[in-house]
Amino acid sequence: MPASIPYQGLEHYLTRLYSTAQAGTRVWLDAEGRATGRYFNSTLTSAFQPIRRLGSDEVIGYEGFARSYSETDQGLCLWKLLDHAANDDESVELDRLCRMLHSINFFRQPESEGSDLYLSVHARLLAAVDGNHGTAFSRILKMLDLPQRRVVLQLPVIVEHQGWLANYVADNYRRNGFRIAMNAIDSLEALKLIDLVRPEVVKVDTRQTIHDGPALRLLEQCAARNIRLIFKRVESAETLDSLGRIAALSGVPIHAQGYLWDLPGASISAVRRQPGGLPLQPARAAA
Repeated sequence: MPASIPYQGLEHYLTRLYSTAQAGTRVWLDAEGRATGRYFNSTLTSAFQPIRRLGSDEVIGYEGFARSYSETDQGLCLWKLLDHAANDDESVELDRLCRMLHSINFFRQPESEGSDLYLSVHARLLAAVDGNHGTAFSRILKMLDLPQRRVVLQLPVIVEHQGWLANYVADNYRRNGFRIAMNAIDSLEALKLIDLVRPEVVKVDTRQTIHDGPALRLLEQCAARNIRLIFKRVESAETLDSLGRIAALSGVPIHAQGYLWDLPGASISAVRRQPGGLPLQPARAAA
């Protein structure tokens, strides 16, 4: 455990954890000091992927991902497997366990200072929790003396008839002191969401073709409303060139996240760059 952890509640909690799994324990530390948790017969831990400012190596945050535990690699993503096996109550339990593990594993690393932690909210929780979303997680962060202002909760992609529910959940989280990020399948969907939910962050999936017109309107609206815009799942040079083009046309800073540059890793000081990953400076933006 690092001696320089600035959060007394977290440091105290870590000193009380076992170094191996014990009967009846839910969270313990591995040999590397990572918090590890048990969910039924699965052992979970955290991996983090940077969110970078396009055109530089500046990291503004990390997204936390749940992974099956492995001593030799970053493990497997479990959400899709558990989607089909868990009921609503079990999904709530899993989501809260993952948020706690990610918070511990992120803030215990001194290199996290100055960066935000982005945590996903599973789609089932939108309807499974009976109001006052975020209360339990807020209590955990206060118990661990962790800076809630640096935690951003990401709501899942929503369909049109769920708009009222997303707005209700987002308002609940805000009342409990959290900033909100909304996921969108493309720029047009994101334009609707910023009016409906008024998020602090919008994350746009780049697996759809990026059209200049909607993307430029989105950049303009986000800049006017002080909303951070992040393009996620950037995986190809073509997508990078598209982002570079709209960045050059708009003159607005763009943030990006994806396997084109970074593989999620347990240690944020040693996140593995994807072999052959391209620089963050797009070719067209530099022209």
